[in-house]
Amino acid sequence: MEESLLYSGNRNEDYELVIAQLQALSDGVNNKISVLSNASALLNDYLHTINWVGFYLMENNELVLGPFQGKVACTKISIGKGVCGTAVAERKTQRVADVHEFPGHIACDSASNSEIVVPLMKDDECIGVLDIDSPITNRFDEVDETYLNKFAKVLCKYL
Repeated sequence: MEESLLYSGNRNEDYELVIAQLQALSDGVNNKISVLSNASALLNDYLHTINWVGFYLMENNELVLGPFQGKVACTKISIGKGVCGTAVAERKTQRVADVHEFPGHIACDSASNSEIVVPLMKDDECIGVLDIDSPITNRFDEVDETYLNKFAKVLCKYL
């Protein structure tokens, strides 16, 4: 596993650095696709043992594929369907240790075994989700959830 030399190995400090990098990359940028593209690349560079990271954005009352890093993905997801649609319906982060045990899981990539999905909330409205998949079962923990929620909150200021 090769990790960037930029990060110290202290996950809390490293996540704070990632959030600071997000802010530096996004300040003064007035295009949400550019901001989301850099955000997905930033997380892809930082997070190890993941196989997909990206965004689905709300459009016509469904989630539509946005900028991402990884293999091709599902292009549309209904609200309430799969992990992403459930995150929107419940307006709550979904951390799934084993996606094969999640009722209604949508398998866009058969290599994915765990997933975390964070709703993107702006002005009390869900505008999309941050979705991260891993081939490792139980890849995401409380530290990931805490800081990815913080990452999403900061990100939404630029959208």
